[in-house]
Amino acid sequence: MYIRFLKQIYYRLPTALKLLVTILFLMAFFGFLIHLAEPVQFPTVFDGIWWAFITGATVGYGDYVPLTPTGRIIAILLILTGGGFLGFYITSLSTATVKHEQNLENGKLPFKGSNHFIFIGWNERTRQLIDIVAEKHPSIRIVLIDRTLHHLSYQEFPVHFINGDATEDSVLEKANVAHADRVLISADITKNERQSDHFTILSTIAVRGNNEKVPIVAEILSKIQIENALRAGATTIIRSNDFMSGLFFHELSHRKTATPFEDIIQILRQQQFSHMTLPKELEDQPFNLVLNEMLKKENLVFGFIREGNYYVHPESEHILMKDDILVSLTRW
Repeated sequence: MYIRFLKQIYYRLPTALKLLVTILFLMAFFGFLIHLAEPVQFPTVFDGIWWAFITGATVGYGDYVPLTPTGRIIAILLILTGGGFLGFYITSLSTATVKHEQNLENGKLPFKGSNHFIFIGWNERTRQLIDIVAEKHPSIRIVLIDRTLHHLSYQEFPVHFINGDATEDSVLEKANVAHADRVLISADITKNERQSDHFTILSTIAVRGNNEKVPIVAEILSKIQIENALRAGATTIIRSNDFMSGLFFHELSHRKTATPFEDIIQILRQQQFSHMTLPKELEDQPFNLVLNEMLKKENLVFGFIREGNYYVHPESEHILMKDDILVSLTRW
């Protein structure tokens, strides 16, 4: 994880700073070698590094000079690499660095990590989602797959971008979907609902074909396609139209002192929903008692699920039964 963190910092640096880091590493390496070869002539590693910089830059002050054959061989290697490095090699390295960054930003490089999140589809929803994940779980690596986006700067969005069609196995392999932790497929709102849902379902089939166990969260716009998405292998269906319709109704009908939209946004940002089976010791107990007992465990219970039906904010004396699923809010 430490190496990955250093790589993230390195790739965020401007090209000039990247070259400077490479030069410092190379000169420090030769300085350490000459110190090992001639500890008397170069009593400290810093003396060796100083000599390496002066020699590599062809300045040649002459204050430090290797005397042994081994030391002179190291000097020859430094001259062959150092002078070229500060000239031709720097040019070659800068070209390779720029090309690598361009390929990364243009979505041409495969992702080599594992246990990552894959987001399919670039839009304002996924952009904000990236910000939230980066804030809440900065250690989680994100791979973004999109076929319409052709450039994405890593400095602006900390994701590994892959340009391509998520319904194609070759694109999913570049995203290393076989070792992904979760996959989110966002609906393409630039197309009509039928076309968008078809792409989501085809992407789900492709992902499931490459990874049988990964959880897939799929956004479906029309109700008639929900069953198809489940058959395709989606683990969770996000019915965004149903959610927005309900939210519109609340905004039109709520009391003037309430702010339904802002309330929901703050809940989703600050808390997470949790489902858990009713503990055995709380079976056949009233809801208010269950609520108080669960509060002691930092779980704010606001309802329960029984035989697939939701009961939100039930009466305080409502008796909970075995196999009821408690729905609660917990801190991230």
